[in-house]
Amino acid sequence: MRKRPTALGYIDLDISTSPAWDRAQVQRLARHLGYLVIWPDVASVLSLFDQVHAADVDAVVMPGPHHLGPLELNRVMDVADVETVLPRLSFARWSTVGAGR
Repeated sequence: MRKRPTALGYIDLDISTSPAWDRAQVQRLARHLGYLVIWPDVASVLSLFDQVHAADVDAVVMPGPHHLGPLELNRVMDVADVETVLPRLSFARWSTVGAGR
């Protein structure tokens, strides 16, 4: 992780009806939460999980929970928190404390 909290902004372009608006809302929420936002390469063939893992970010910020399926959400929560704009939701990353029991 970095010295300043960093978030990956994510918008599923197949779902978004207004990508520019969604991007602005994601940027606004991330700034409000104290994150520096980086954006994934839209031409990447990597899954969101792989991009989050490679970027080593603290969180993923997206317009809404419908931009990510439940299985991918579960995978992403292994490495980062997930924040959504509308509805305003927070999904904390899975804890590894006590995992060895």
